[in-house]
This record gives sequence, C-alpha cells and structure tokens, in this order.
Amino acid sequence: MNLREHLAGCGAALWRVSAPLSVVQEITALQHLLSDAGRYPALLVERPRLADGTTSPIPVVTNLFASRARVARLLGLDDHRQAAAAFARLAAAPRAPIPVSRAEAPVQDVIEEHVDLNRLPALRQHALDAGHYITAGHCITLDPDTGVDNVSVQRCWVRGPRALTFYPYPSSHNARNVARWEARGERCPFALWIGHHPKVVLGAQAKLAHPESHWSAAGGIAGEPVRLVPSITHGARLNVPADAEIVIEGFVPPGVRVADGPFAEYTGYVGVQTAAHAVEVTALTRRRDALYADFGAGLEDHLVPENMAMEGRLYGMLKPIAPSLANVHVPFSGRRFHAYLQFRDPERGEVRDALAAALSYRRLRTAVAVDEDIDLFDEREVLWALATRVQWHRDTLRIDGLTHPNLDPSLPPGASTVTKLGIDATLPPAAAPGKPKPFVPANTVAPAALGVARKVLAQTDMSGWPTA
Repeated sequence: MNLREHLAGCGAALWRVSAPLSVVQEITALQHLLSDAGRYPALLVERPRLADGTTSPIPVVTNLFASRARVARLLGLDDHRQAAAAFARLAAAPRAPIPVSRAEAPVQDVIEEHVDLNRLPALRQHALDAGHYITAGHCITLDPDTGVDNVSVQRCWVRGPRALTFYPYPSSHNARNVARWEARGERCPFALWIGHHPKVVLGAQAKLAHPESHWSAAGGIAGEPVRLVPSITHGARLNVPADAEIVIEGFVPPGVRVADGPFAEYTGYVGVQTAAHAVEVTALTRRRDALYADFGAGLEDHLVPENMAMEGRLYGMLKPIAPSLANVHVPFSGRRFHAYLQFRDPERGEVRDALAAALSYRRLRTAVAVDEDIDLFDEREVLWALATRVQWHRDTLRIDGLTHPNLDPSLPPGASTVTKLGIDATLPPAAAPGKPKPFVPANTVAPAALGVARKVLAQTDMSGWPTA
C-alpha cells in the first residue's frame, strides 16, 4: 500500500494541476478557493515552483483528506456519519507491522547523506508564516526507558539545508519522549516521514496511551500490516515505513531551543512565535520518483483526519461509561475544541457522566449532548437544540482547571489551564419506557402530505433557485 497506488484509484476525485504553481502561497491559495466553493478534490501539483523560481522535480500532493466522504471510504464506510464507531472498532483490532530489509524498501531507493532540505517543495502556505514548513510530516521519537516509538504530525520549519525545527505540543507523547532524553543529557533519535497511502496516514493518527506504538493501530485501520525498515541513522532502534515517499533522519539535541513561527495554525489563526526544539539532520531517503505530501494548515485537509480520529477516541472512551451513546462528531467549525455527542434514550445521570468524561480529553473545551432526533452533522439542528432545550443554570456542567492546547488563541497570557463546558441539550426522560418525553412536540407534517409534496418537487426544475 502506498500513495501512488491510492492516487491511481482516485479517478475524477484527483485534479492533476499542470500549471506551474509556487510553493509560496499559490498552492494553498488554490485550496482556500476550493474550500470556499465547497469542492474537495485531491490535488497533484505536477510542477511546483520553488522560492528561487526553479521547478522542483518532486510533485506536491495535497487536499487528500479535505472530504469527509472520501476519508470515510478509506474506513470502508459509505456514510461518513458512522466514522466514530468504525474508527474505534478498527483501532481496537491492531495488526502488527512487518519488518523488511532495505532492499525491499522503496523509501530507501535514494539515500542522501549530503542533505539539502531547501530542494524539497516545502510550502510557505500563508502570508505571515515565518518560512517553509513541513506540515504533513509524521515525526517519530522513542521513549528512552522502554524503546517504544511514537508517531505524531507536528510542524517542522525548514531552516537550512540540514536544519529543522520540531515543535511537539506540550504534553504530547513526542514532547514527553524528548524531555526524557533531555533529562539524561542525551540526543533524542528522530525521524520524519512524508507521504504514504492515506489509510496509513489516517491510522497513524490514532489516539493511544503512552508509551504505545502507532504501527499496530495504523495496520488495523489500514486493513493490512505496515511494512517497516530500519532507518539509516538509527538502525532497528528506530524503524520507518518502507513504503513512504520521503524520510528525514536526525537527532534532537538536548537543551537547544530555536525561535519557531509565526505559523498559520489549525485554529484558523496565526500561531505566535514560540521556542521549539532543533533537529540535526543526518540523512534523507526517498523513492526515486518521490511525491511530497502536504496538509493545508487550518483547512479541511488538515482537520478532517485528526477530527475523525478524535471521534473514534471519544467514542471508545465514552461508550463504556454511557451505553446509550449513539454517535460522536468533532465538527470542522469548532476546529478540535468542540464535540457533539448523540444519545439514544439515556438513563438519568448518564449524559452528565459522559460530558464530564469527554471534557477530560485534552483537546476539547466544549461538549454538547443531544438526542437521537438531532442530526449531529447539521449545525442548524444542534443550535436549535441549544436554543430550545437548554436552561443554562440547569443543563450546563462547568469544570475549572483542566488542560487544553496552548495554541488556543483565546487563552489569556500565562494561563496553563482552562474552564471547560458541558451542555446537556437532551430532552428530559420519559416517565416510563414507551411513554412520550415530557416536552412540547416538534413541528411536523403528515407523511401523506410529504408524499404529495415530493411528487411536485420531482416534476419541477429547481436548478435556478437560490441555495442559500
């Protein structure tokens, strides 16, 4: 399984952009226009133009994950609304990775020890970005006590031919690993892989405990084991995916910090300059005909796979606590800070138990619970439930002093914890099973009347009517 195999099967969902586009904002500008138009093809930019005006021989692939429907099909689903349960189920059925030799690893077809990262078509996506960032790089570090690896998508700024920044969010598993190496005064082994079959990329974003390797969960979600090969720099101590497109290897030295940013973040706002780890690059390996994968920061392409992985994690966390949980949705509008929880006839107290548990998930700041009659994926309906089924003094759950990502632009300077909010927008329970809930009925029309109206619409040309 590899990226080019996936692209070959995309058909009309892949736009091969033959016009030369600059890696300085032009490719990302195209993604913004597509998002504004509600169109989400995968993009293969065949002639990316580097900052110096030359054309890179490495095409850029982006927008692979912009469509929830397309990502759901990677999970074997016809309906993206079922992603939470499917992701949780697949991640809980791991497939151990398969070791292969270097001769069997396309990602090591070309081995460069005299590295010039400036020749990669890394994008400078937005107007205030400090430089060219690797956004779809999956960073691998090791826990020094157990030797267990961790994979996570984190931003890396290309600062020079052999120099990267590495910014693992505080409290992330990679940040913990690096801190433990640093406490020993030792360099942390590091590798970053770019580009793979989207199933593997999606699986590598599974939310796991620490220390716990992602490769088996990625194999479960991908439906087949991930092939791994020893890295050139670190050998079998740190393995990399044999079928990736590009791998950058090196070390994170202890006690070294460099300025990183500003950078346009997933929140939709520019992240301020921060102190990041440095990476001393030792080698770059790649396929002979490598493709460069990119995520459009803050766009659907960036948020959809992570949000769907969060849905799976939350579903797996909450279902044992609240058996009436029917579905979970982490909406694009809330970035990674909101979750909608749907319940089917919950017992008394069950919704509040689930809300409290959901708010313990670090990325969330607000969780909203609704009934089965509310469509989680139609925010007009969620807002209708908030407007008509909630009394704030009665139906909200506020918890102070919880952790939350420091990239939240609403955090006051110096704040290390936040207040989180759970909102119970479910209807009061029925007096007995089979009885109606004690609430005014919603507006409806008779099924027979709907049938007549559908026939009229079916015979009418609606193409010129407003859609908003």
